Amino acid sequence: MEASEQGRSALKHQAIMEAATSAFMNKGYSGTSMDDIAKLAAVSKQTVYKHFSDKEKLFAEIVLATTDRIDGMVDLVAHIPADAEALEDNLTRLARQFLAALTRPEVLQLRRLVIANADSFPELGASWYEQGFERVLATLAGTFERLADHGLLRCEEPLLAAHHFSGLLLWIPVNKAMFHGGPQHTEADLDHYAAAGVRAFLAAYR
Repeated sequence: MEASEQGRSALKHQAIMEAATSAFMNKGYSGTSMDDIAKLAAVSKQTVYKHFSDKEKLFAEIVLATTDRIDGMVDLVAHIPADAEALEDNLTRLARQFLAALTRPEVLQLRRLVIANADSFPELGASWYEQGFERVLATLAGTFERLADHGLLRCEEPLLAAHHFSGLLLWIPVNKAMFHGGPQHTEADLDHYAAAGVRAFLAAYR
């Protein structure tokens, strides 16, 4: 295939991915057809099937493609300095960035979509969790273990501590969003959740 043909094929592939993401988010998996996706992507249905053999494979690719975006969050949680005087400030800054990343409307919408189809695609849901949020938690656990080694935290079970930290931050805004169908928080709310969550975490672990 010539370079120009490869370029056109890559553009069509991307257009199909974007169209499928929009369709699945708006109509759900069962409510979306390959015809819908072809129309949104402005390509033929035959072209969609040329790139993706069926709707299930297309759905899996768009879900798993989002796990690449978690790399920035992994880097973020891995680099908390072992500074006792600035520990609360550093964790609060991390908590606020954590909340900002994980309460974006598109992230909440994708979370809802994956959960809604978890019974039909349990392996996909597990892969999305393992390659995404679980990777962040594992990195955060390593960071807490390092901080404990420097005497800044008491942390016998670093992974459990990572779950506690994220739970303190995400329980309110994510649950509200899941049941209300969209974000129910303001920026001030997220500031409050970050500060209060870190205070509660340090009361238990410092």
